[in-house]
Amino acid sequence: MKFVDEYRQPGTVQRYARALARLATRPWTLMEMCGGQTHTIVKFGVDQLLPPGVTLVHGPGCPVCVTPVGLIDKAIEIAGRPGVTLCSFGDMLRVPGTRTDLLGARAAGGEVRVVYSPLDAVRLAANDPRREVVFFAVGFETTAPANALAVCLARRQQLRNFSLLVAQVRLPPVLERLLVTPGNRVQGFLAAGHVCTVMGYTEYEPIARHYGVPIVVTGFEPLDILEGVHLCVAQLEAGRATVQNQYSRSVRRHGNHAARQLVREVFETVPRRWRGLGEIPQSGLALRQSYRDFDAEHRFGLAQSAAEPHSPCISHLILQGAKKPHECPAFGKLCTPEHPLGAPMVSSEGACAAYRRYRGTTGRLAAQL
Repeated sequence: MKFVDEYRQPGTVQRYARALARLATRPWTLMEMCGGQTHTIVKFGVDQLLPPGVTLVHGPGCPVCVTPVGLIDKAIEIAGRPGVTLCSFGDMLRVPGTRTDLLGARAAGGEVRVVYSPLDAVRLAANDPRREVVFFAVGFETTAPANALAVCLARRQQLRNFSLLVAQVRLPPVLERLLVTPGNRVQGFLAAGHVCTVMGYTEYEPIARHYGVPIVVTGFEPLDILEGVHLCVAQLEAGRATVQNQYSRSVRRHGNHAARQLVREVFETVPRRWRGLGEIPQSGLALRQSYRDFDAEHRFGLAQSAAEPHSPCISHLILQGAKKPHECPAFGKLCTPEHPLGAPMVSSEGACAAYRRYRGTTGRLAAQL
């Protein structure tokens, strides 16, 4: 209740901002690792409350945005097959593939359905055993338990017409990739609170020690983010590098034991290609051999992923925190929500979508707090 009581007090956010201004004695660059946090920052102008020199950059915290073109193309190919229903969350439908997107596949006659849970896809498969039902399993560790549960339920019900097209990714390995990328300027991270609610934060602890970078597990409200920034800057000013848990009302150090156990039972850790970032070792999840019958790539014999097409879109630089959306020459011109060049413009967690929605094409918004 402490957070709720503080948040209701007039001027609380401004007090945090003033305290941060007194704390920071030098420039620091921090990266938030969640698209939901990015939208909060941009919508409420949290970044514009920070003192000069303390900069927030946006990382690859949107799982839709980092799903590679090759997997989008595979989903489109599956949707176009007779007798197959491709189920997906709605924010995947307008993500560009090589030639079209899932909305285009549906317009061309493919069976593409928007669902709100992988369990909806399991029910579809149970209700119509004559059709193959494939769920496009996209997400960070947050969605992995529900996807694992869907596979377990399908096995229990002996459904032979249900499978997953797996695009699960893991966040800790990408932090290491960013830290060793030439030109990296990130000195501290705000870790995604919902991911850590499931997985805990023990995997971040060796990263903080090895690279000397503070990591603060952070929630999603403006006050959460300001407090996370304050904790991170305090560590940097003191020369410390540990993992701190700002989001303690939801996150425990070891996460949710039952969810983690279910994920370990169904999935194994594998290399995974990220859109704009390339292949990152140990950054993905794939179905274990014992669950291979539920793997859509195996079931449909899909071809290898295609290379990413050339585009004026600089989403790879935005996902690395090297650029902000309004610095892209295509932003708001060649690339709009109606005609996106990259996933960050159409995903509900995409940085470009946040800037376009809340700041137009200027990148600036007067703080509303």
